[in-house]
This record gives sequence, structure tokens and C-alpha cells, in this order.
Amino acid sequence: MTGTDVSADTTPFFSDDNEEEGPTDNGVGSPQPEEEESASGVSDKRAKLTVAVLCYINLLNYMDRFTVAGVLPDIEHFFSISDGTSGLLQTVFICSYMFLAPLFGYLGDRYNRKLIMCVGIFFWSLVTLASSFIGKDHFWALLLTRGLVGVGEASYSTIAPTIIADLFIKEKRTNMLSVFYFAIPVGSGLGYIVGSEVDDVTGDWHWALRVRLQHQTSHCLSVSGPSFVLSTFGFTTVAFVTGSLALWAPAFLFRAGVFTGEKQPCLKAPCDNSDSLIFGIITVVTGILGVASGVQASKKLRIKTPRADPLVCAAGLLLAAPFLYLSIMFAQASTVATYIFIFLGETFLSMNWAIVADILLYVVIPTRRSTAEAFQIVLSHLLGDAISPYLIGVVSDSIKKSDSYMWEFRSLQMSLLLCSFVAVVGGAFFLATALFIEKDRHLADNYVPSGE
Repeated sequence: MTGTDVSADTTPFFSDDNEEEGPTDNGVGSPQPEEEESASGVSDKRAKLTVAVLCYINLLNYMDRFTVAGVLPDIEHFFSISDGTSGLLQTVFICSYMFLAPLFGYLGDRYNRKLIMCVGIFFWSLVTLASSFIGKDHFWALLLTRGLVGVGEASYSTIAPTIIADLFIKEKRTNMLSVFYFAIPVGSGLGYIVGSEVDDVTGDWHWALRVRLQHQTSHCLSVSGPSFVLSTFGFTTVAFVTGSLALWAPAFLFRAGVFTGEKQPCLKAPCDNSDSLIFGIITVVTGILGVASGVQASKKLRIKTPRADPLVCAAGLLLAAPFLYLSIMFAQASTVATYIFIFLGETFLSMNWAIVADILLYVVIPTRRSTAEAFQIVLSHLLGDAISPYLIGVVSDSIKKSDSYMWEFRSLQMSLLLCSFVAVVGGAFFLATALFIEKDRHLADNYVPSGE
């Protein structure tokens, strides 16, 4: 038996290993519609239950990522670190996550996916708990634990979408992926909300990292043609922008409030985290609206053109760019206008999540989907949100001419303008993807495995 023979453990997350696959009780005649929708032979109820569990874990995944951003002012004050140093928290995590993704993609194509995910989630939970007990003289230990969290998240994020792809096909697969990727903006927003609120209640940011441990542990008792590469580069720009905003938007809004005199500077913990709360709520709402509108726009446009998916992604990024620019520039003039522009910019930005995942899955052959998912994770995070938080922090530090409140705001404002430019570049990548998507999808659909 070769590697590909044992590769795909395509059984659902809840299925028994000894459960037989094959025809259902519908008969031996021509396939019924329900059999066509459930390509794996799993009942529709069990398949949906599997997706529900995967979505919940993905929600916790992204809550964990952005809780740190929600209490970043407190962390900077606790450890007495600069913007550039605090930006490393996200960079170290993303680097670990992206470099380990190919390993888990390789393993996910060949061995039991359920076991790999459960071990990874258990490890992720333990490391998250350990990071909440670090003292103020050991910032290096916080960096280390944030890096180790990437081990668990890489094991999950690489494999979970491919399990959904094994359970559903065609329109139903797109719908289920959209549900799965709702967890990204919702979990991200809840990370800000939960982190900032727990910090306010307890007066200690460490508890923001502990509050989700019970939920985390309870749930684990050949790459195609140019369209894949181009869409991956397009998705990389999405990761760059979201990574930058995820870490720096609440801090930027806080500094804008201090600059305009609406807020008091943070002289002792806990800092004013109201901006994290509002930004978290905006992230949740815009994520739901963005993912839903992106999927619906793609469905309607498919009637007219098979290039609908990359065109919708391109439109989302190109529309997000000017609103992100306006949100950054209006921060000193009007808080209300700033939040409105952030709302619009994040809504258009969120249109990409489910669609990009679907593009990957229909231009890559089934036995290489986990590997392709891992490759996309590596490239998009390597050039995206692994480097963007640190880059924004470094640019901010280099622009800053003094330690005044004005320059703390101005330097971060100018460095964040890079996000709008990157969003435009991402739109161009998706427009290029549209040129090749039909041919690459046809090749993947008509792929005939060799004897290897």
C-alpha cells in the first residue's frame, strides 16, 4: 500500500472508525439527490453536526489569536515594551503557525485527521494556560508560549476545511465553508470583547488568556495551476491587512482619543479598553455581513460568469481600500466617522474568507487538499500577518520623532496607511486569478489518478 492509499482519513469528526461506508437505504437504483450531496456516505445530520463542532473550535481558535490585541496596552505597560517589541507577539505566533502548517498538511493527507486535531488542540490549550502565569521580567517566555500556540492552531486550521470538503460537494460545500469561516471574524471580534471585558472585571490581563481554556479542552476528549498561486497571493494581502488591523486598530483608536483629548493617557493598569470593545463588536458584525454578502454575491454572479469567485474577492479588496484609508485619516477629526469607515472597510474585506477557501478546494485534487491548504497558510502568513504587525510597529517607531502623545498617534497613523495600498495590490491578484480559474477548475475536475 502506497502513501496515497492511506492518506485520506475522510471519515467525519464524529464517525466511528468501524462504520461502513456505501449505499444508504435509498436503494440500488440511480443515485438520489441526498446521496449526491453527501459524497462521503455520511448522513446529512451527522455531517452538519461535524461542521458545527469544527466551527465552534475555529471560533475559539480566533478568539485566542486576538485576545492579546484586545489587552495590548496593558501588556505593553506590564512588560514596559515598545510598539516594535509588542508587534513580535503576533509575528512569533504566525511564524510558528505557518512553518508547522506544511507538516500537518502532509500528515493530514496520510494519517488520522481526528487524532492529529485533538492532540494539537490539547497542546494549544495547555500552552495558552501556561502563558497566563508569566511574570513581568520574562517577556521572552510570553513570546515562546505564543509561538507554541501556533503548533495547535496549525494542526487544526490545516485539516478542518478539508474534512468539510470531504463531507459536502458543490453549492452545499460552499455554504458549509461559509459557515465555517464565519468563525474567523466572529471569533476575532469576540477575542477583543472577551479580552477587554475580562481585563476590566478582574483588573489583570492574564485572566483574558485563561477564560477560554475550559472550552478548548472540552472538544477533544500536486498543487493546481496559476489560479491557485494568484489567489493565494491575493489572500496574502487580506492576511496582511487583517493582521495589521487586528493588533493595531484598538491601540490606534486609543491613541487618537488621547491626541484629541477625548481619553486620558494610560499611566497605570488597567488601561481604557473601550476601543477594543467597540472594535470587537464591529469585527463580529462586519464579519457576518461580509462573509454572507460575499457568498451571496458569488452565487448570483455565477449565473452570468464562471469567474464569479475571484471577481467578488477582487471587488471586496478594491472597495475596502478607500474606506480603510478614510478611517485612518478621519481618526483625528471624528470618532463616529472613523468607526463608520472601519465598519465599511472590514465588511468588504471579509467578503473573501469563504470564497478563497472554496477556490482552493475546487482547483486542487482531493488527495492533495490538505497539502495545498498548508501551502496557502505558509505563504499567506509568511508574507501577510506574520510580518505585518511587526512591520507596522517598526515603521511607527522609525517615524516617531519624540515620545509625545501627538507623535505616538501620528507615527502609527502613517504606518497604517500601508494597509490601503496592500489591499489594492490584493485586488489586482484576484483580477489576475479570474483569467485562469476556468481552465484550472476544469483540469482538477477531470484529473485521473495515476497508478502511483
